[in-house]
Amino acid sequence: MAQEEGRVKDGGDYIKFLGTAGARFVMIRQVRASGGIWVHSGGNNVLIDPGPGSLVRCTSSRPRLNPSKLNGIILTHRHLDHSGDINVMIEAMTEGGFRKRGAVFCPPEAVSTDPVILEYLRGAPERIEMLSPLKSYNAGGFTFHTSMRHRHPAETYGIKFSAGGRSAAFLADTGYFKGLEAFYGGVDILIVSVVLAEPRPGIEHFSLADVEHVLRECRPGRAVLTHFGMTMLKRDPRRAADELSDRCGIPVLAAKDGMMMRLS
Repeated sequence: MAQEEGRVKDGGDYIKFLGTAGARFVMIRQVRASGGIWVHSGGNNVLIDPGPGSLVRCTSSRPRLNPSKLNGIILTHRHLDHSGDINVMIEAMTEGGFRKRGAVFCPPEAVSTDPVILEYLRGAPERIEMLSPLKSYNAGGFTFHTSMRHRHPAETYGIKFSAGGRSAAFLADTGYFKGLEAFYGGVDILIVSVVLAEPRPGIEHFSLADVEHVLRECRPGRAVLTHFGMTMLKRDPRRAADELSDRCGIPVLAAKDGMMMRLS
């Protein structure tokens, strides 16, 4: 189901991990790329969390991804590792602002308190929609649903969607809290941001222990780990994924930069 960059022929529905960096130091040092996640579903293209380097990762990808074909851009929250390339990707989606197209979805604070989307670009897309808890949104023919608000310093939402006849969810940055399972349970593919190898009190990010708990409760068809911090990279994400597979009885994969998952 998963293939390395450049080894999957274009066509069909897929999820592509432009980058798998999590937290500031992995992003700053580019130990892993921070380009976000591209979803191609039913002829629609959506980019989730275009962090620094997203444009470069698109244009150097094999097969190459054309940002002018985007139908939408989703920001789960405004932190720089998720939003660093949001402005250049809006320019690319709208062909320099000369073609009014596409939609941008973001929490309200991304354009209000300490905004990350520049004011001069806000009229370039067809619309900018503010995310709120447990609502449905549409970009072209791509429909997604927001989670409850996550526990994170910035206003953050995960998303759930269908692609290639499969249900998928992206569990974005958060500290664990009871109730996440109600939204993320039972999907075919659960993509989980896991920054920490071990829990750190006061740090509102998932650790491997949090992932294991959620997998046991949610029972997805398969899980994909991404958004790795330094402690996760030292632990070795692939080995951690294998260990989770053995303990939970669920296929778990550690994403790599450029990895493509075919869905159809």
